[in-house]
Amino acid sequence: MLSTNHRRFGQNARRAPGASVIHNSPANPEHQLSLQIIQYPHPTLRHTSKPLKRVDAELKKIVAEMFELMYEHEGVGLAANQVDLPYRLFVANAEGDRDAKDAECVFINPVLSGGHGQDEDEEGCLSIPGVRAPVTRNSKIKIQAYDLAGNEIMGELDGLLARIVQHETDHLDGTLFIDRLGPAQLASVRERLEEFELAFQSKLETRELPDAAQMASRRAELERLRT
Repeated sequence: MLSTNHRRFGQNARRAPGASVIHNSPANPEHQLSLQIIQYPHPTLRHTSKPLKRVDAELKKIVAEMFELMYEHEGVGLAANQVDLPYRLFVANAEGDRDAKDAECVFINPVLSGGHGQDEDEEGCLSIPGVRAPVTRNSKIKIQAYDLAGNEIMGELDGLLARIVQHETDHLDGTLFIDRLGPAQLASVRERLEEFELAFQSKLETRELPDAAQMASRRAELERLRT
């Protein structure tokens, strides 16, 4: 969950209908998925997500579930690898309100450029609950991406949505907000991070979670289906 002044996406953005590289063709169905937000230091959070090549009914269902999880956990953005899916996709709603449907955004295969200005604000992460720290990011950023209909989205963002987009695109590159902290800031949250690390190791040892090889095999299979 992030906080700062913001404008709703669309004020400085334009959509180009028909500029589509996403094909609405059938895909082999994914394994039955019950989406959950994974927590640090799960390896999928460090995995570089692969660009999607198709959108179908199953992916739209996944996106709907991601929005529901985001709202349930009081977030404003959620990346696919935070629900253990290795896809270059994230959802966002700068209002943080499930009833504010006009503020909902889906970004597929996002590319950021032209960042300028700097703002510092406190950030947190749904995959590292309870940990917050100030992060400096570009105050404005340009984005090119695609929506669920395969339409190209292009625009310059500022305010909260610019911060969300940078935070979530970092996720898709395997980068967490804690990676952007200075030594003193990181030290201030180090004890809490170690608690997450110990809890994760315990789940591996008790086989509550699959081992690293099994996790990697699952990611590879999901990538084969859609990337």
